[in-house]
Amino acid sequence: MVKDSVMDDSPLLATCDDVDVWDRSEMEPRIRHVLERTVRLRDTGPYRPKSDGQVTDMLTRFFVAKGLEDIAITDVERMSGGASKEQFAFTLVHRADGGGERLVLRMDPLEAIAQTCRGREGEIQAIMGDHMPVAPVRWFDADGDLLGQPAVILGFVSGVTQPSDGGGQGVSGMGGQLGALIDQLAPQYIDALATTHRFDWARAHLEFFDAPRANSNQAAIWQVNWWSQVWWDCLVEPVPVVTLAERWLRENAPVCDRPMLVHGDLRMGNFMFEESSGQFTAVLDWELAHIGDFHEDIAWTMQKLFGAWGADGVFLVSGLLPRNDFIAQYQAASGNAIDPARLHYYEVLNAYKCAVMDLGQAMRASVASNNHQEVVLTWLGSAGAVFLSHIVQLIRKG
Repeated sequence: MVKDSVMDDSPLLATCDDVDVWDRSEMEPRIRHVLERTVRLRDTGPYRPKSDGQVTDMLTRFFVAKGLEDIAITDVERMSGGASKEQFAFTLVHRADGGGERLVLRMDPLEAIAQTCRGREGEIQAIMGDHMPVAPVRWFDADGDLLGQPAVILGFVSGVTQPSDGGGQGVSGMGGQLGALIDQLAPQYIDALATTHRFDWARAHLEFFDAPRANSNQAAIWQVNWWSQVWWDCLVEPVPVVTLAERWLRENAPVCDRPMLVHGDLRMGNFMFEESSGQFTAVLDWELAHIGDFHEDIAWTMQKLFGAWGADGVFLVSGLLPRNDFIAQYQAASGNAIDPARLHYYEVLNAYKCAVMDLGQAMRASVASNNHQEVVLTWLGSAGAVFLSHIVQLIRKG
């Protein structure tokens, strides 16, 4: 079992030499595998962005290994957006599909802002395609055994993450205005959250996922251990507030009575829609999905960085709804009652996770030149101060 806190006679904040005072052994095995792989391989860098020719060669070898014949890969095009995976669109033609299909390759650089598992992403996204619009999963290579680096290959989906007049200039689809499409988008967004949390994961026979115990605080502790391990594995510079947050999260970990599927990153920029109709075409980026406490998703999408302000100055959750309206509509659609204390806890946890990503993993990947978007990751480090301030405000408030 994890320890509830540091020893009574320990200082308020652990130092780099004290990191073993907290037990991080409780963690999903697949997450531990990915984190250990990251540490093991990071010194093999620097990472160099792939050329179109290299991508073509990688894909050709992969599809040959999958038994496809008369393979032709054309129109390879690097895709922009995001701050994590290296992505390419391409067209695949082979003997069994002479008409061809437009596909998307999402593959891991050596390090990114979040170290996640393509097996988990591919597995859960393929299943959720029966429940909501997502990009269809064609293949995935969880450990890069065939492609040389972990990857998932998806069907290409049309749509936008912002209206053309939305003014969004931020990273990963954030910072825009959804304007006149809010009335069409908001109900679909609420439904996507509710559908995710209603999903019967226990009957899905998930290979890449484990579930925390019900009626315990394991759902929270697994998350704390995951992101704590990331922080100490990629530490560039000690940040006392991050360590303070870890201690607070361990001492206040709430009980989760009924673990549910958590998307992990559902927010503005992570859903696509037809601009003409406002109809969802895909819920994106399932890489952080896990079984846990649904309050984590609710708290995540409420973060100020992931929303926008309406013309009346009211903050809109994910650019769609005022906070109280969002909570009311989610509860009505899902049947889940939001516990304010658990919601507050996961607001702190999510600010902590974002600080770890921005000040830890993003900086570590940039310093080591282990990512194809070093400028973007370095820029994201500036957002770390925002999350540190948010952590302090939330802990004082609690």
